[in-house]
Order: sequence, then structure tokens, then C-alpha cells
Amino acid sequence: MSKIAIVCGSFHKNEVEKMLAWAHEEAENYGLEIIETVWVPGAMEVPLALDRMLEREDIIGAACLGIIEKGSTQHGLAMGQAVIKSIIELQLVHEKPVGLGIIGPGAEPQHIEPRLEPHARAAVAAISTMLE
Repeated sequence: MSKIAIVCGSFHKNEVEKMLAWAHEEAENYGLEIIETVWVPGAMEVPLALDRMLEREDIIGAACLGIIEKGSTQHGLAMGQAVIKSIIELQLVHEKPVGLGIIGPGAEPQHIEPRLEPHARAAVAAISTMLE
């Protein structure tokens, strides 16, 4: 069974815990085993935790789960773009698949709940498809 890691942003912990449960279900569907789950304060800390996970020889890929809400300024958009760019770069540097399950940037409260399951499942499914 291929071993993967999950990096979770804890700013919206209740919602991300739901995502993590769906990620575990999806991993089983694809014959993947989540051997490490790391919680970080928010999206900004995801790239460092992800880099540390991808450095490990026993981990073949990782998924990132979190939520970047729409705020009253452009901070979330700027941060989201920087984080996503860093995630893509880490995938290329380590040559390991990374599934992006971060909702947003710019997510509004009413849009979060319906996206939790599909984003979590897609993040894990993306790892599987990139292994083939």
C-alpha cells in the first residue's frame, strides 16, 4: 500500500476534520494509506509542513486540506496565491504528487460546507492519478 501524508490547516478545524475523514475514505478507495497527518495554524504554514513530508522517503505524495475565506481585504487572495504557487513548486522539486484540497481563496461562508467533501476526495484522488 502506498503511503501518503496530509497537511491540514487548523484555522477552520471543525470543517477540516470533516475533510480529513473523507480523505481517509478516499485513500482506502485508491489503496493509499495516510501515515502522517500534520496540523498547521493556517494556509501560510502549509508549504513548510508539506516540504518536510515530501522529503521523507516513505511518503510517495501528500494532500493539503484547508479553507481560505474571503475577507474584507485582498489579504486572503494574495496569501492563497502565494501558498498555491509554493505547493506547485514543492511538487515539482520533490517529483511527488500533491493533491490540493484548499477551499478558496475567497470562499464565502455559505460556499464552504458544500465543497468540503468534493475538495477532500479530489485532493486524494489527484495523488492516485499522478502515480499511474
